[in-house]
Amino acid sequence: MRILGHGIDMTPTQRIAEMIERHGDHFLARVYTDAERAAGAAKKRNTEHFAARFAAKEAALKALGTGWRDGIAWTDVEVVSEPSGRPVLRLRGEAARIAGDLGITQWLVSLTHTKDHAAASVIAMGE
Repeated sequence: MRILGHGIDMTPTQRIAEMIERHGDHFLARVYTDAERAAGAAKKRNTEHFAARFAAKEAALKALGTGWRDGIAWTDVEVVSEPSGRPVLRLRGEAARIAGDLGITQWLVSLTHTKDHAAASVIAMGE
C-alpha cells in the first residue's frame, strides 16, 4: 500500500460558530451528514467537533487533488468515529468516484482541536 495523496487543513472554531449562528440548521445540513450532526449534537464542545470535521473535509479534497469542484458536495465526505473514538473517513457520490478512479482504497485521518482552532490531516492510500 502506498500514499496517493495527503491533505491538511486548519479551521478557526469561531468561523464555524459564526456560520452556525448565522445560518443554523441550513448550514449544518449543507455541510454535515445526518450522522455527523447527530454526533456533534451530543458533544459538550460541539463547535470544536464540527470545526474538526470541516477541516477533515477540506483536507480530504486536498488529498484527492480536486478541491470543491466537479460536482462534489460537502456531504460526499463524511467523518464518523469508531467506538474507540478513532475518526474514519467515508466518501460517497462524486468524491467516491474520483477516489476510485485514483485507486484510493484506504484513508488515514487525524483530527485535533482546541477552543480556537481545529486541524485535520488526511492521507489517501492505495495500491
